Amino acid sequence: MIRFILLQNRQGKTRLAKYYVPLEDSEKHKVEYEVHRLVVNRDPKFTNFVEFRTHKVIYRRYAGLFFALCVDITDNELAYLECIHLFVEILDHFFSNVCELDLVFNFHKINYFITSPSKGIHRPHIGSDDSPHMRTLACVYLILDEFILAGELQETSKRAIIERMGELEKLE
Repeated sequence: MIRFILLQNRQGKTRLAKYYVPLEDSEKHKVEYEVHRLVVNRDPKFTNFVEFRTHKVIYRRYAGLFFALCVDITDNELAYLECIHLFVEILDHFFSNVCELDLVFNFHKINYFITSPSKGIHRPHIGSDDSPHMRTLACVYLILDEFILAGELQETSKRAIIERMGELEKLE
């Protein structure tokens, strides 16, 4: 089971965090700090798996972003490395070579999913007056929710996920 997913930059700023287990805010900040400290200073020659408390962190670096998953100690590391890669491929499909700036500033592509109150997706609800950053994050969370459910990998087909995102856009 996936405990949490973190996207962090090299400086340790968390760009996306999704928790599948309940944690207090103070514990979340502590976890984010510890995970960043574990992965950012790790030699690239080492494996992308590292023990973390009673679980393990599986991570991958793409450009300036670290994609990290905390999973149960008995879970398959290679399957989750592929899960990270799938997530990045889907983000690349919608953001064209996704990078940290896309997650922060790239809001014009979000209109593919979330446009105005009269058209688009309302899960989670994003009004037209919300910031571009919030709109982009909503898109990223929607993509994540399409293939991970309650901490378990549900869909592994890139094509199926992209088609489903297109269907969501057509709902209204």
